[in-house]
Amino acid sequence: MDARARRLTTVVALVLAVALVVVGAWVFTGSTGHEHATVTIADEDGTTLGVVNASVADSEAERYRGLSGSESLANGSGMLFVYETEGSRAYVMREMTYPLDIVFVGSDGRITRIAHAETEEPPYRRYTGRAKWVLEVPSGWTTRHGIAAGDRVRIAYGGGGSGGS
Repeated sequence: MDARARRLTTVVALVLAVALVVVGAWVFTGSTGHEHATVTIADEDGTTLGVVNASVADSEAERYRGLSGSESLANGSGMLFVYETEGSRAYVMREMTYPLDIVFVGSDGRITRIAHAETEEPPYRRYTGRAKWVLEVPSGWTTRHGIAAGDRVRIAYGGGGSGGS
C-alpha cells in the first residue's frame, strides 16, 4: 500500500471514529431538547384533574440527578423524566429533604402506578413501576386531586410538541 492510500485509509478511519463518538453521545444522552413541559392529568371522562408545570429530565445525567439536593417543590410544579421507550423504572429518594408522589406513566399515556415516597437515609427503598414517563410532584398532590392509576396523562412540551395521550 503506498503512502497516499495509507493516508486516505487513516483519514477515513478518523472520520468514522468521530462520527461514532458523536452518534454515541447523542444516543447516550437521549435528550429531546425540551426544558419544560405542561403535564395535564384527566380521568376517563376527560375531566382535568390536575396540571403540573414540570422541568424535563431527558438525558441520563438529568434523570440520575433528578430533584436530588433541591430544597422544595412548589405546588403545581414537578419534574418529568422522559425515556425513549416504556420499561421497568426504579426511583430512590437520594439526597431528598421532602417527600414526593412518583407517578409512573406507560407509553399509552395512562398512569400505571403512583408511589408515595418519604425522605430516608441509605439504604434507599426502590419505588418501581412500568413507565415511559415518570412525573414527580409534591407529596399528597395526587391524593388532593383525586388522581389514580388508569387516569390519562397529556404532555405539552415547552416547544409546542406533545407526548402521552
